[in-house]
Amino acid sequence: MYRLPTTATAPFCPSEVSGSVTLPPQATLWQKLKVYVGPGLLISIGYMDPGNWATSVQAGSQFGYQLLFVVMLSSLAAIVLQCLCARLGIVTGKDLAVHSRENYPPLVGKGMWVFAELSIIACDLAEVLGCALAFKLLLGVSLPVGVMLTALDTVLVLGMQGRGFRQVEAVILGLVLTIAVCLFAQLALVNADWHAVVQGFVPSLQALSSREPLYLAIGVLGATVMPHNLYLHSSIVQTRAVRRDAPALLEAIRYTRVDTVVSLIIAMAINAAILILAAAAFHHSGRTDVVDLDVAYHLLDPITGGSLAAILFGIGLFAAGQSSTFTGTIAGQVIMEGFLKLKIPCWQRRLVTRGLALIPAMIGVLTLGDHSVGRLLVLSQVVLSLQLPFAMYPLIRLTSRHDLMGQFANRWWTAALAWLLFFGISAANLWLVLQVFQG
Repeated sequence: MYRLPTTATAPFCPSEVSGSVTLPPQATLWQKLKVYVGPGLLISIGYMDPGNWATSVQAGSQFGYQLLFVVMLSSLAAIVLQCLCARLGIVTGKDLAVHSRENYPPLVGKGMWVFAELSIIACDLAEVLGCALAFKLLLGVSLPVGVMLTALDTVLVLGMQGRGFRQVEAVILGLVLTIAVCLFAQLALVNADWHAVVQGFVPSLQALSSREPLYLAIGVLGATVMPHNLYLHSSIVQTRAVRRDAPALLEAIRYTRVDTVVSLIIAMAINAAILILAAAAFHHSGRTDVVDLDVAYHLLDPITGGSLAAILFGIGLFAAGQSSTFTGTIAGQVIMEGFLKLKIPCWQRRLVTRGLALIPAMIGVLTLGDHSVGRLLVLSQVVLSLQLPFAMYPLIRLTSRHDLMGQFANRWWTAALAWLLFFGISAANLWLVLQVFQG
């Protein structure tokens, strides 16, 4: 059996978990599902963080249900890429960061590491801003104080000291359920046009014909397909003990694929719910200028006729920010160990990442004011999208290599689809950069 090293010295980093999850002999279908379900759920958290809330609220407020198809297509792209990551980790026993270090020149590897770290900082910036805003809305503190309070989330990481990966996954499940309950309860309080919702899922080039919706669409893409999640998924699938023979690897790939697809469909439903809520509550009442989450929070009261929707909005936003803390910490450790062969305790990694995010967050809210959070969140997601091709390229190349993957290498149609996503995302990012310089 293939197993990861076991130790209880670190909180929950994949390379230092307190035990791998193992299949019992003659396992039933249900037992197999219970073993393999989990990594996809952990990954899905990265697809419903405060950055998603900001881009979806702004998209729904300004353009109604028109950009729902962007949420759907971004989620489908995420499913393709995350399945490739999982297959790479299962078949080779190494994550994407390790492969990148081993297969590219040192200078190229260091550059890829820098881009990966930037994506984590951008994601953590979104978590800081989202949680700070949640503190402001729910506790009444100022936004700078809320930013400082987010530093305390390191206590959550320390609270997982010595825990196994299953305990982390259970915490994540609870947070996902909290987000889902809050959002779908809010949907019940607004009158959504479900016929228009269905039409919004139909792809339309006309909806992206101008700069503003395309900018938001790229933000939605950046908020959905997280670059550091590609590194993370290829690592955490190795917390499951897998025999190295072909039938066992094939079985692991299939069950992991189910875990990934179901988890990301749940994330897509949550992201779509945020956009639908904003479209129903704001766009169709004439408030197409809602680009800040705090404005959305206060406007929900008069629109829904009570304070319950706003409270649920704040609780869901807080849960989204806190849940992303776990994935950001683990992903940072995976990237640091893989690219640099450097191991530090997860709580120290949390302090470094959070410290780097606190500085721009504090500067942003002090210089731009309380209503800058929405714009900063959308900007952070666009930055994430700009980093994405630098993680996609090695992933597609590695999983297409028969000398590395053997019979599990990408088939021609899988490779074609993956390269289509790569060039499409790269072209959209190039357009965005040109628009920024021209503007």
